[in-house]
Amino acid sequence: MQATEKIWMNGELIDWDDAKIHVGSHGLHYGTGVFEGIRCYDTPQGPSVFRLHDHLERFANSAKLLYMQLPYSPDELRDVCKELICTNGLPSCYLRPLAFYGYGELGVAARDNPVEVVIMSWPWGTYLGDDGLLNGIRAKVSSWQRIGPNVIPHVAKATGVYLNSMLAVTEANNGGYEEAIMLTHDGYVADGSGENIFVVRDGVLYTPDLSAGILPGLTRDTIIQIAQDLGHTVVEKNLIRSDLHIADELFMCGTAAEVTPICEIDDIDIGVGPVTKEIQKAYLDTVNGVNDRWAQWRDPVENFARAEA
Repeated sequence: MQATEKIWMNGELIDWDDAKIHVGSHGLHYGTGVFEGIRCYDTPQGPSVFRLHDHLERFANSAKLLYMQLPYSPDELRDVCKELICTNGLPSCYLRPLAFYGYGELGVAARDNPVEVVIMSWPWGTYLGDDGLLNGIRAKVSSWQRIGPNVIPHVAKATGVYLNSMLAVTEANNGGYEEAIMLTHDGYVADGSGENIFVVRDGVLYTPDLSAGILPGLTRDTIIQIAQDLGHTVVEKNLIRSDLHIADELFMCGTAAEVTPICEIDDIDIGVGPVTKEIQKAYLDTVNGVNDRWAQWRDPVENFARAEA
């Protein structure tokens, strides 16, 4: 991670190295926090944050599901995100809003603990690598199951949930794969460690239904709309492991991963197909301001001053 000049923390812009919390913070011990991952792109029209409003609405809803009252509204945090982008002078960056129960009581119930809110920004390139974006990645179905929707609310982007993801992707990486795909307890395809998944078969796109306990990804929603606008049929349904193995194409999507092809699953060669390439191009052209067909999702950063060369 590349350090930047400032981090916004509880209403103040502070130096990167001064953003510290107490080791007795509730969120550190019990994973009681929520977060978002958001990208700002340097478009020809200037810096623009992709689906900023939607990300911050989900952030607020995630907090509600953890009985957490955020001291800032989504609109206030939207202004903070743009201010931070300008302060750090990063026309292209990754934004990480984070809220967690802070220092106070250390019982499991977070009754009187303060809610700490932080937003970071830093340069972050291609999550699964430039080669992965172009030629695809190798993935493996994990031995770790996806946490069920009645175990922890899957629609919350909660910090503690990502222990599940960490175990799955670490296992995959240790085995020589770039990503993991998790199944539900009854064997249906769920998602990757930080991405949703799409299967292409006979020209039709399939993606797991929300009942599989997946995070309702904003990139997933974007891809569904783009694919339908391009004339593709998209079906949300339960998928089994064999659907991955006999797919014509596979790809993952997420704010960090964007649209990344899966060229190999469980040591079965899939390759990178034309539908994946078409949707990937439409998505990247949209977020980078090349294609204005879906420009409503871009939130421009006003008053951004570029550093002189």
